[in-house]
Amino acid sequence: MKQKSKIFWITRTAALIALLVAAQAVTAPLGNTIITGTLVNAILIVAVLSCGLGAGACVAVISPIMAKLSGIGPLWSLIPFIALGNLTLVSVWLLAGKWCRGSKKYMEQAAVLVFAAAAKFLVLYLGIVKLAVPVILGLPEPQATVISGTFSLPQLVTALLGGILALPVTQVLKKAGKIKEGSEF
Repeated sequence: MKQKSKIFWITRTAALIALLVAAQAVTAPLGNTIITGTLVNAILIVAVLSCGLGAGACVAVISPIMAKLSGIGPLWSLIPFIALGNLTLVSVWLLAGKWCRGSKKYMEQAAVLVFAAAAKFLVLYLGIVKLAVPVILGLPEPQATVISGTFSLPQLVTALLGGILALPVTQVLKKAGKIKEGSEF
């Protein structure tokens, strides 16, 4: 990677992380995980589609850490599971997106959106609801119920909504010349 390309990548990745932190900070007082989750997922998807897997992975891993540090994240022991769910989302978007690269067919874009959201949901559901909460954490029932509820269906919804929000954003970035032709949908 050329020096100019490295600087460009670092700058874009840092801007996306700053946007992520700002979205978490602004939506935290609302106490609405649907709004926060949708914005976070949209930023993750924009990161991977506009800057590649490296940037998407950086934002994916930093997201739950920053959420925890800002007071809106869950227990520290759940951070690796959330990071893995985020990494799954960006990886599937990138890999499945290559399958229909440049497609103007909305059905193909919708299929990638659903597949990526379902993959993230599955990773979080199996990792947190089926493994971490009952086996690793041993939480009291009320707390276990709340955490399990948070990391089940709402994760699918926010990943879907995040993808719906990200697609037009990446189209605008593409038209503005901020995304190279062929680097996303």
